[in-house]
Amino acid sequence: MKKNNTLWLVVSLLIVSSMMLTACGAPAAPEVVTKEVEVEVVKEVEVEVEVTAMPDAEPVTLHWNWGTEPPTIDPSLATDTTSVDVIANLFVGLTKFDPISGAVVPSLATEWVSGEDADGNQTWTFTLREDIAWVNYDPITGETSQVVDADGNPRFVNANDVVYGVKRTVDPATASDYAYVLYVIKNAADINAGSEDLTLDDLGVEALDDTTVQFTLARKAGYFPAIAGMWVAKPMPQWAIEGWAEKWTEAGLVVSNGPYALETWIHGGELDLVKNPLWIEADSVQIERIEGLMITEESTAFALYENGELDSTGVPSTDIDRVKADPVLSADFFSAPDVCTYYYGFVTTKPPLDDVRVRKAFVQSIDRQSLIDNVLKGGQIPATSFAPPGIFGAPEPGKVGLPYDPDAAKASLQEYLDENGMTVEDFNALGVTLMHNTSEGHANIAAAIQQMWADNLGVDVRIENQEWKVYLKTIGHDTPLEDVPHIFRLGWCADYPDENNWIHEVFNSDEGANRVRTDNAEFNELTVAAGTADSPEKRAELYEQAEKMFAEEMVAYAPIYHYTIVNVTQQWLTRNFPSLGGNDFYNWSIDEAARE
Repeated sequence: MKKNNTLWLVVSLLIVSSMMLTACGAPAAPEVVTKEVEVEVVKEVEVEVEVTAMPDAEPVTLHWNWGTEPPTIDPSLATDTTSVDVIANLFVGLTKFDPISGAVVPSLATEWVSGEDADGNQTWTFTLREDIAWVNYDPITGETSQVVDADGNPRFVNANDVVYGVKRTVDPATASDYAYVLYVIKNAADINAGSEDLTLDDLGVEALDDTTVQFTLARKAGYFPAIAGMWVAKPMPQWAIEGWAEKWTEAGLVVSNGPYALETWIHGGELDLVKNPLWIEADSVQIERIEGLMITEESTAFALYENGELDSTGVPSTDIDRVKADPVLSADFFSAPDVCTYYYGFVTTKPPLDDVRVRKAFVQSIDRQSLIDNVLKGGQIPATSFAPPGIFGAPEPGKVGLPYDPDAAKASLQEYLDENGMTVEDFNALGVTLMHNTSEGHANIAAAIQQMWADNLGVDVRIENQEWKVYLKTIGHDTPLEDVPHIFRLGWCADYPDENNWIHEVFNSDEGANRVRTDNAEFNELTVAAGTADSPEKRAELYEQAEKMFAEEMVAYAPIYHYTIVNVTQQWLTRNFPSLGGNDFYNWSIDEAARE
């Protein structure tokens, strides 16, 4: 997923976050939400039963910083780590990742099995549990209620909700930027592309009964159980979505089914979650409320942490040395490798970046180790290819890609200039632009690389930045060429631990996000072949070939570093650092006595 991180939050996403590889309007005044709930919620969300009020005692509260405004909390539309963190705590999926081992484990589904249909297509059949309730939180009364259908029957998540969610994501009318993740499902790619010969009824997903859902795939995919648990495939409440349209994710209106419910969403300011007392494992959820801010400046967030106003946060690169030397802060400090990659993408159809020699020159002018030692200071791993260590099929670090070589870079650019009868001054007059989402950390990295390009090539690159949600739209693959920058910054974090999620889903121009706008049939065929090869050894071999082709021949991006988590956590908070699936606040705990 695209990593939406400031430099200190080196965990997703993409990205793209504003990292990730892919994404609301004006803030809604509280009284507007109140009015809608009072007048319409009974009609649209039906009847409330099993009402459970918030306790009178002060709830156990996690003080958190989302880092930015989540572009959306709609599972079909989310593409970045901030949105996914919220969704992971509001909605349940068929499967989930164990936060420690990363293994795919049961969630809504209790078991699953692979088979074949009459045509030899691979199928995956999931058996669902029957006790996960659809709930609505009322911000006026502070009550969480299970919703019921038109006949007054309590609504529980079923196979039809899964089918609806998958079809909604694939439906071209939804305009999901992450629908390509589901292209492995039979007919998904053609339906999403708007084929006139197919309808959503032709999509390879069906409810065999209320507790059984079956997927039929377009091609073999042993990793499909991991995809089946992703946010784009989560069950969704059709009646609420159709009743409220784009407003269905607002506080007081949203219907969810996870360990938390949405308490407050003040756009641009705060997003708070509250424990769902009707959750199947509510007794094991110790943190009752997530008070989430939207602070983009890592220095501000870290200052709040030092003042005890945040319970966990990233460490700005400028403070890492001080934190390590401080006897108190060093005890809070945590650092470990993460399955994310920071990169600069080239818009390969926009001159002068449409020439591979120019792209090679830019890549080989980046001194990654110097950037890590002098700017990042977090022990990151220099990256010359895409997928990081820990991902199946990832090349060994440094084995694939273009290394730092300023002489080769200068020669490559000069060849381009000579062929076009240009000088460096003429090149600079073209106005090459590098864009990143607003963040002190990204700005520091951009300034350092801008200087490397100036020192090694004599090239002047203009730097621009945009707020995360706007930025994601700007760098979209369908944004008019004149409106996109030449170079954009993104981070990609694993949705599941397989190279298919990396070199295929991010860069394949037929079935991936392809923000770099390549069109290479040989590369596309190679990534598909790697995903369907029978043996793990063959898959790894083909993926390495694809990584090599993309980094050394097509040179459509500049991989910069593989992330490390660089974090401080207050002593009263016990938390984990999941590498997959988003932060799981429901597994964390707070020692209130220690905090006091």
